[in-house]
Amino acid sequence: MLDLYKLLVHLPDAVVLLSPDLKVLEATDEYLRVTLRSREQLIGKDFLKEFPDNPKEPESKNEQLLRKSLETALRTKKPDNLDVLRYDIPRSDGSFDVRYWEAVHTPVLDEAGNVSFIIQKTSDITERELNKHALAVQESKFRFMADAMPQLIYMTDENGTITYYNKRWFDYTGNSASDLQWEKSIHPDDLEVLKSKWKEAQRSVTPLQAEVRMKDAEGRYRWHLTRAVPMRGEDGKVMMWVGSSTDIHETRLLVQELLSSNEQMVTMADQLQETYQKAEAERKIMEQLIQKAPFFCCILKGAAHRFELANENYQKLMPAKDLIGKTVVEALPEVVEQGFIAILDKVYQTGEEFVAENMPVKLDRYNTGKLEDVYVTFIYQAMRNEYGEIVGILVFGHDVTEQALLINKAKALGISLA
Repeated sequence: MLDLYKLLVHLPDAVVLLSPDLKVLEATDEYLRVTLRSREQLIGKDFLKEFPDNPKEPESKNEQLLRKSLETALRTKKPDNLDVLRYDIPRSDGSFDVRYWEAVHTPVLDEAGNVSFIIQKTSDITERELNKHALAVQESKFRFMADAMPQLIYMTDENGTITYYNKRWFDYTGNSASDLQWEKSIHPDDLEVLKSKWKEAQRSVTPLQAEVRMKDAEGRYRWHLTRAVPMRGEDGKVMMWVGSSTDIHETRLLVQELLSSNEQMVTMADQLQETYQKAEAERKIMEQLIQKAPFFCCILKGAAHRFELANENYQKLMPAKDLIGKTVVEALPEVVEQGFIAILDKVYQTGEEFVAENMPVKLDRYNTGKLEDVYVTFIYQAMRNEYGEIVGILVFGHDVTEQALLINKAKALGISLA
């Protein structure tokens, strides 16, 4: 004869039987396993009292939702589905295990149509939900970092259709967040050339690079270096394109001014053009978001501004310095009297970003005690945790020393810069 009780308790699903007054009648071994209970601890007990809310985690306070679903099944005498909810499981030592669940409550009726008991079938989906939350956090970090970059950042799908712009794109163009059209931001004389290069890049699956004039929110056009690189999947097929537009207006105007000046300036113009082309060729826009980025970047954690990360371009500013794990004061004592610690403190305390263009800074780049003049364009951007608290500072920027020195030299020779 079939032993129905033995069959019930050995079902591979997490199932518990409840009386109409929500007392535990029986449970499968799988249910006892996932809820960290023994049969002796659970049978005959008040179901909801055995699984109270986690008092330390507001997100997990879902006893009311559980009770509502059970009461709905009792009242309607029909199954009631309980959507995904966080409901932490208490341990014997008073701690709680973080858990996410899906459940269905099915009433079983007697011959008179009254509810004899309720079957709760539960699915532990904790791993799936934690992975989903982790992915959401990573996406949030990427968007924060993309929005903090000085460049105009964009992404497309595999066919070249725009799917994302960072905040600086909308700030520069003045377009609304729902307007993803890029054509109207390009100078009409540059549009067909850019479209042709973009089509060729897609055909050959090679990086796009073009210099175009882009219209800002005031209706003015400024020269930008636009680059895009394809991201491939494991099968080698293009999944998406990631690109950026970097303002090169002043540099391009200077190049044009020098190239059109007298013979005395020819040599200088050639040197500037060579330097400019070399710098642009070496930069690998978005090849890697941090370590291989075409700008210097570092992350400073805590009120002491301790280096947590410094990419290759940042390290190039001071190749003989050991940065990671040290505070800015420890690693770069020479910048204290130059006012940079005070600026960092203000950004950390207020959350207001700090932007500087062509700012001179004296650095002991090789730990020799000799200070060198370096010119940088950069931004300090406060980093916040999920509660909105400031936990560090993101630093992004460019080393513009060569350009600044050439501009200063050009000004000394009487060249007027637009």
